Amino acid sequence: MIQLATFLFIGTPEVIFILLIVVMVFGADKLPEIARGMGKGMRMLKDASSDIKTEITKTAEKQGINTDVTKDITDEIKKVKDDLEDFTGSVRRNP
Repeated sequence: MIQLATFLFIGTPEVIFILLIVVMVFGADKLPEIARGMGKGMRMLKDASSDIKTEITKTAEKQGINTDVTKDITDEIKKVKDDLEDFTGSVRRNP
């Protein structure tokens, strides 16, 4: 059975319409460049947030603040995520 991904109530027809508008505005030759730039930007944002998280954790440990609370919260988030995937089924990307 094929599962369709919906993100913020956006279905397949809406995604196709948005892609059509993007192609019309920027042109097909600019799309790889735009996608590459967006990918680099997202990677930089992820790296920066990871660095900030690491720095906060190090500082908290130096100050003697208990950081086990964050580990407990992370474990609870993972449990909720697993339960949600069991309920809705996992959405897989097609290569």
